[in-house]
Amino acid sequence: MTAETTASRVVEFDDAGLETWCDEERFTVTAERIAEYAAATNDPIPAHRAGEVASPVFGIVPVFEAMMMPVIDVAPMDIFGRVVHGEQDFHFHRAIRPGDRLVTRAKAVGYASKSNGSTITILVECRDEAGELVNEQYLTAFFRNIDAGKTVGQAAPPHKFDESLRGTEPFAVVPQHVDDDQTFRYAPASGDPVPLHLDEQVAKDAGLPGIIAHGLCTMAFASWAVLTEAAGSDVHRLRRFAVRFARMVFPGDDLETRIWKVGAADGVTTYAFETVRGTDVVLSDGLAEIAD
Repeated sequence: MTAETTASRVVEFDDAGLETWCDEERFTVTAERIAEYAAATNDPIPAHRAGEVASPVFGIVPVFEAMMMPVIDVAPMDIFGRVVHGEQDFHFHRAIRPGDRLVTRAKAVGYASKSNGSTITILVECRDEAGELVNEQYLTAFFRNIDAGKTVGQAAPPHKFDESLRGTEPFAVVPQHVDDDQTFRYAPASGDPVPLHLDEQVAKDAGLPGIIAHGLCTMAFASWAVLTEAAGSDVHRLRRFAVRFARMVFPGDDLETRIWKVGAADGVTTYAFETVRGTDVVLSDGLAEIAD
């Protein structure tokens, strides 16, 4: 391993890029696209499979073009080879439905220097054409071995897993399997064509053992596990859904989503969860808030 891959490189981020909304992106939702996304994420919920209402993580599809644009305003282009999707946090105001014409904008709200790299926090707003807020999303972009030198602005809201839960029995455990063709179905359904998920040689050239699954596909797996076990498969009850992407997932992997009931207040029950592959946690710091 070379010094380039182990030592942090000091890079100056541009504070002027913070709090600047990108251009709006527009997206028309169809029942066919909702159903395609559900099928591509092995979602068993009938209303999602039929395209009647979108699953929670489908919320990434209308915002995909806008969500990373603000990162370019803050981080120099020559370090983009080191960026990974660190965390994703959805705050839902209503479910997405067929016929919705959605308008999305995004901005960087802060960045932070950490011991193993630096993060940029992106706030995404998704509204309908009438201006009603449909969802807000916090995306954390993580730059491996990059030292921004300081912390500026806001971080995403916390959703840390309470380690004491490991000494208790989960509320539910849901077994799941990543199909061999999962990435080839997920890529067109989500609009994410990154070659690491589709081209074996590209993945190996990047130092990976092979094609990796999309992190948001794994997050979608966790979302239907939580909905089926804790919300009667009703996406309208979900208020918040957040994870940290802890490890890579591969086609053929057997996963398990473990869910703990944390508490209830003001008509909302909070659950903690994580998705594991054997002893490896692949989705950590999972948090779901479900209206009673």
